[in-house]
Amino acid sequence: MTTRETTPETTPVIELRGVGKSYGSFRALEDISLSVQEGHVTCVLGDNGAGKSTLIKTLAGLHPPTDGEILVDGEPVTFANPRDALNHGIATVYQDLAVVGQMPVWRNFFLGQEMTGRFGMLREAEMRDITADRLQCMGVDLKDVSVPIASLSGGQRQVVAIARAVYFGARVLILDEPTAALGVKQSGMVLRFIAAARDEGIGVILITHNPHHAHLVGDHFVLLNLGRRVLDAAREDVTLEQLTLEMAGGGELDSLAHELER
Repeated sequence: MTTRETTPETTPVIELRGVGKSYGSFRALEDISLSVQEGHVTCVLGDNGAGKSTLIKTLAGLHPPTDGEILVDGEPVTFANPRDALNHGIATVYQDLAVVGQMPVWRNFFLGQEMTGRFGMLREAEMRDITADRLQCMGVDLKDVSVPIASLSGGQRQVVAIARAVYFGARVLILDEPTAALGVKQSGMVLRFIAAARDEGIGVILITHNPHHAHLVGDHFVLLNLGRRVLDAAREDVTLEQLTLEMAGGGELDSLAHELER
């Protein structure tokens, strides 16, 4: 296992303290605490129904928590909407990416943040150059950023979305299952970029159900089950085997194995 240098703990960029979320009588999250430091990857793992989606929506400003608090740079905040979260440097890249498939790569890169000149004319050449430069820095060398983004591979589209968030000032990236629908090679591309973002000092929250991908880049691991935190461990305190076992159900899996033995 690769060792990584540890630095003294500083004030987290974003922190959750005892966050809970209810929808009527249904309790989706219960007493969730986690913190994200600059230049660290916090992996949030869990099966379907574990509460990962609710956690994303809470962090992204879509749904306010029912109880507990969110802090940015040590100060309590309330996100009224996703724009509030963005204004605090919290950017979310969803699994469906929210790109316009037939629009050029550069238009998607600047979607909603277009650079304009006199009379509102788009500064197309400048936006093309910035897009190509940022993607090349991240290992995506496109000959022409005017091709429709739908023509890119799934991994490349993920990198476009992540590079866009970084360019527009994200301090924390929340990535929703970025490798879920990707093959090995494309997943590797995305994981390399997550490591590159971490090395640039960006805090990353990686939401995933894949313990192998999490362990490749993660510095801290939080495992959710039915809305509750059942594991909270630093990289040096948990092996891939332990993480995989916990993800698979741990003791429940052993009980099932005994039950099915003939």
